[in-house]
Amino acid sequence: MLKDQEFVLKLLREAKMADAAQIEAARTIALDGGNSDIVAELVKAGVVDYDNLITMLAGQYGMEVVSLQDFDIPQEVIDSLRADYARYYQVIPVSNDGSWLTVAMEDPTDVEKLDTLRYLLGSDVDAVIAPEKQILAALDKYYPEADENTGSQNKDVDIDSAEMIIESSEEKTGMDDEDDTAPIIRLVTKLIVDAYKMRASDIHFEPMEKRYRVRYRIDGSLREVDGPPKYLQSNFTSRVKIMAHLDITEKRIPQDGRIQLTVGGDKDIDLRVSSIPTVFGESIVMRILDKSSIQLDIPRLGFYADDLELVTKIINYPDGIFLVTGPTGSGKTTSLYAFLNTINTTARKLITVEDPIEYQLPGINQVQVDRHVEMTFAAALRSMLRQAPNIIMVGEIRDLETAEIAINAALTGHLVFSTLHTNDAPGAVARLVDMGVKPFLVATALRAAMAQRLLRRVCKECAEPYTPSAAEQRILGLTPEYLANHKFIKGKGCRHCGYTGYKGRVGIYEIFLITEEIARLIFANETSGTLRSFARRNGMRSLRDDAIRKAEAGISTLEEVIFVTLRDEN
Repeated sequence: MLKDQEFVLKLLREAKMADAAQIEAARTIALDGGNSDIVAELVKAGVVDYDNLITMLAGQYGMEVVSLQDFDIPQEVIDSLRADYARYYQVIPVSNDGSWLTVAMEDPTDVEKLDTLRYLLGSDVDAVIAPEKQILAALDKYYPEADENTGSQNKDVDIDSAEMIIESSEEKTGMDDEDDTAPIIRLVTKLIVDAYKMRASDIHFEPMEKRYRVRYRIDGSLREVDGPPKYLQSNFTSRVKIMAHLDITEKRIPQDGRIQLTVGGDKDIDLRVSSIPTVFGESIVMRILDKSSIQLDIPRLGFYADDLELVTKIINYPDGIFLVTGPTGSGKTTSLYAFLNTINTTARKLITVEDPIEYQLPGINQVQVDRHVEMTFAAALRSMLRQAPNIIMVGEIRDLETAEIAINAALTGHLVFSTLHTNDAPGAVARLVDMGVKPFLVATALRAAMAQRLLRRVCKECAEPYTPSAAEQRILGLTPEYLANHKFIKGKGCRHCGYTGYKGRVGIYEIFLITEEIARLIFANETSGTLRSFARRNGMRSLRDDAIRKAEAGISTLEEVIFVTLRDEN
């Protein structure tokens, strides 16, 4: 019986080998007969030709169809697989080059069978497809008696529990563990190590209809890499979930976990793992947190001297709220960590509440949100105030309760750092008011808001001068006089940057300082547009302004400036 019946039925419909009515009729017959082999009923009824079915599955899984009747399998190949394994799994070894065994099997959808064989044999196992009758005949021919001792390279594993090995084993997750030799384990490890070496921030494992796609997010852009074949999707997902201590039997709801690994013997990295069910399987995203790469020095974040002076002034205020805004992945947490690290002295008590704690900062008390025990942002923040801190960092203000406690803390002599999801810095005011915070409280407690994005850096290895295109000139409003006085560079692409022209990223910033005039506007409940216009007239530099001057300095390109800031300018 084919294991993944519904998938095969879907393929039959798409190939017009069986229609919905024929499938439902076969389903009814199968259920009435007390079995679930709907495909076999279609073959039995003559709706589907068996040979055509095998050919279709072979094409779907990229496997070769063989006729065992034409094979004269050498005895040394037969000896490479124990008789009890062969009969239990109904496979026949057809070739063995010493490190790679090829077996014939009927069902290419049974990926667990293949991976279990890989574990049992301690070697790579590939498959070809052969009709079930030929496999059964070959088993009688080559394994007339079940000899438990046949074969010299097999592990001593109880065959009754073999099906559970891949999904229930507690393998180690160290990158340098030489015992991690199973193919799936090696493949997962290789993809993680490759992503780390390529400076990826995320790894995306995405099940598609006919393939299993793997993409790395490098410098903010997704880049597809070679991934495992579709038939290994289930095993691949199980391996990642085991590493992240997730429930491999639960495939209907989202799950979150974490993996801690050592790469290269001395590099500690954390991976935040998110799994969510999709139409074609579980989509998994790993967020790579490299503890050694975090920038805790404010000047290295990309501030120019004027912005650096302003930020330094803000983070040394005795009280009030400083908000950092931007979408996910814009570097908000990194900025907050750099601010905290700068003002972290023995004379101050700093406490953070985060979800999750991305990096552990020495000398700072960090609290992990845990909703299972009612440790929410608001609950943690309320308790933190009893610890008499000088400075508080709240990972994100998500609701009115958290916002009100943070504002009360700011009004009672604490300096509070936090993040919000808004497009620009003045939008932080409207977001707090929308949550239900009174405008006069926002005007009194808020000291500043800073919006930020990440701009890709031009690769220094392949940078060359270029003239902005007509579209770039039109969108950015560049005049001939301006172009005559400014030169720009662009990466043409090389092996150092993966032929993208970019390598690394730098921050761009929009700092909205709450002056007395702006506080009066907030108190009067003026719109974000009014606040933004007033701040711009009084010297606030927008994200695009900061991005353009970094393009002028040869740090990035005008193309990247438009891509990153167009939505915010609109």
